[in-house]
Amino acid sequence: MSTTYTTSSTFTRTNARYLASKVAADLRQMRLFYGRPSDSEIDDYNTELIELLVGGYLDSVDYGFRRNDSWVVALSYSVQNGTLVTDDRAGRVPVGANVAGTSWYSYLRPNDEWLELTSSERARIENLIPVKRSSASEPNVGNGNNWVEDKVYTSAGTSFKRRTLKS
Repeated sequence: MSTTYTTSSTFTRTNARYLASKVAADLRQMRLFYGRPSDSEIDDYNTELIELLVGGYLDSVDYGFRRNDSWVVALSYSVQNGTLVTDDRAGRVPVGANVAGTSWYSYLRPNDEWLELTSSERARIENLIPVKRSSASEPNVGNGNNWVEDKVYTSAGTSFKRRTLKS
């Protein structure tokens, strides 16, 4: 005799807050090691993530320091839907990068659902978000660096796969 169970979960604002809090913890560690982002920037990024996650509009986002349009040290988070059971602890961001002459930067990629919204729907959501983004070029991964997947943060069937820039 076999038994089959079906479960379902709904991704809520609480789940979005949980995932955003993991990113915020990583960003606080970046501030500790490199002096940026500020507390207010972290709060703003947190709000942005929550709103975009709740609506299902985020594909990925990168945070870090760049020099001459290339990342020097960075973290990247991509949204994954499905059953990923890993929920790592936040932290263990790269230490010891030379950020002299760099600037703090964040690059966000919305997903297709965002692109399918009307301009008024997008404007309504953007008004809820304190981070004001404009079109910009994506920083390069250069100087022998590459992205390494090192953490997964999960809540209610939605996950952030974190990648860290390694040299």
